[in-house]
Amino acid sequence: MDLEAEIRALQLDSAEENNGVVISEDHHSDGVEKLDKAEEDLKDNVQDSAPVPVEQQATEDHDQEMLLPVHNPAKAKEKAAQEKAAKEEAEEEAEANKKRHLNVVFIGHVDAGKSTIGGQILFLSGQVDDRQIQKYEKEAKDKSRESWYMAYIMDTNEEERAKGKTVEVGRAHFETESTRFTILDAPGHKSYVPNMISGASQADIGVLVISARKGEFETGYERGGQTREHVQLAKTLGVSKLVVVVNKMDDPTVNWSKERYDEIEQKMVPFLKSSGYNTKKDVIFLPISGLMGVNMDKRMDRNVCPWYSGPSFFEVLDSIEVPPRDPNGPFRMPIIDKFKDMGTVVMGKVESGSIKEGDSLIIMPNKEHVKVVAIYCDEDKVKRAGPGENLRVRITGIEDEDILSGFVLSSTVKPVPAVTEFVAQLQILELLDNAIFTAGYKAILHIHAVVEECEIIELISQIDMKTRKPMKKKVLFVKNGAAVVCRIQVTNSICVEKFSDFPQLGRFTLRTEGKTVAVGKVTALSGASSSA
Repeated sequence: MDLEAEIRALQLDSAEENNGVVISEDHHSDGVEKLDKAEEDLKDNVQDSAPVPVEQQATEDHDQEMLLPVHNPAKAKEKAAQEKAAKEEAEEEAEANKKRHLNVVFIGHVDAGKSTIGGQILFLSGQVDDRQIQKYEKEAKDKSRESWYMAYIMDTNEEERAKGKTVEVGRAHFETESTRFTILDAPGHKSYVPNMISGASQADIGVLVISARKGEFETGYERGGQTREHVQLAKTLGVSKLVVVVNKMDDPTVNWSKERYDEIEQKMVPFLKSSGYNTKKDVIFLPISGLMGVNMDKRMDRNVCPWYSGPSFFEVLDSIEVPPRDPNGPFRMPIIDKFKDMGTVVMGKVESGSIKEGDSLIIMPNKEHVKVVAIYCDEDKVKRAGPGENLRVRITGIEDEDILSGFVLSSTVKPVPAVTEFVAQLQILELLDNAIFTAGYKAILHIHAVVEECEIIELISQIDMKTRKPMKKKVLFVKNGAAVVCRIQVTNSICVEKFSDFPQLGRFTLRTEGKTVAVGKVTALSGASSSA
């Protein structure tokens, strides 16, 4: 009880002081000390003390209110709701004003300079600082490969740096005034074409890098060179716009020669036309030097190259128009990768529809219902995301070992169909050793992120290349260059759509023994199971 008596005495003291009674200095300081101690004890013990004078009660109430602002629950709730609504509105506004987003894939023959250009872009747009560059320069010099230092920005693992070849698809982000870009740096080496396919299947626009150096353009362009195969694959995988950059124009064998640039353009145009590109509308040529960064972010000086007065590389990328996607359509996100990070996280590009936190979705073809916990776009956490965005989505309801790349995260209403066979229209490019293409032919099917073994089980009809209509006579086999409608079977269920409904999920390539044999599109699905 000593404590309570002490507190009462102190309260009376303070009350007297408040009423104008002067208390000696000694007594006062002593009192203050005691008051502090008592207040602490009081807070610890949370005891109700004797009646307190009104003035002090008021100040204490005020202090209490300052400490615990939730004084009136109804008011606080209302305030919180208003704040939440304002925050959501601001988020939606920011989302609406967000720059458009494009995926750019860099394709072309091995050693054309794709990673160096990617590295230079990141350096010029301020994503990499000078110190980092100096470190890479030293590292490249130690390997006696001075000109590789820019590529080290994109090629991050040791194997890639030691060989000077990209293996994985490198990813990086940069922004211009009106657009956010994701760079997909595809490998050029023919052994890694499957990786290049997975990169190109996520791209909106392609940058075909061609080396102007004497002999290098020729090896890339001739039969068996990757320039040809990459262009055909890019077209099949839905890369509708192509920027052809003629790189290494500063090389001593070229020295910004207009003749060399024109020669490359004249050889490429007919080939691009034959691959299905409209060279007037969908293809832009421009000369650059990736290593020196000439004509990349700024137009180049007339002293460097007197004959070229066109736009710089960044200007070209900014001005490209791509067809709009439907943010309100059924949700489709082919999964390209998955990993564990506080739950299951899947990666992919939204091909259609929108996604927001808390959505209930379904993973096809194994029909697992999942809930969206968090969405990350680039490195930022976002509440919602629309079509064209590359996302990492954290989901619950499924373990990461139950997901394979090629599965599709889709809306529960109208989920993506899962099939084991489908009808397709194929264009045969080049069969191995002049083999014939007939029922029973086996190949590897690449469709969005799916890589699956398949078999042709029936040739339905051949297409007349002149009229583009099916021929009447029964077809048993076809050879190089033919177009044919056939039925294709795969062992496991895969998610595909008809090309006419969803082009991104309806185009595919057939490869065998490391060569692209045919490209095609899905025209009909048989035995689709899309019921959740």
